[in-house]
Amino acid sequence: MAKYKPVKILKDIDQCCPLTVTRLIEEMSKVDIGDVIEIRTTDPGSVADFPAWAKTTGNELLELKQNAGLITIFVKRLV
Repeated sequence: MAKYKPVKILKDIDQCCPLTVTRLIEEMSKVDIGDVIEIRTTDPGSVADFPAWAKTTGNELLELKQNAGLITIFVKRLV
């Protein structure tokens, strides 16, 4: 059973930040407060970029995990 139930999954495997963050910003405006978005990327910069983005925007980074080069991030919209 999944830990989080994302309403959207962004599969930006080959995108580099800031493109992945920019896409998340666009998608966050389309979901309700309390909804979770999952991001899948291979960009190592995401490990620093997404926590910083969540902190500055007031949204919540629920989880960031790395497995064999794939980074999976779960973000909850709070604002």
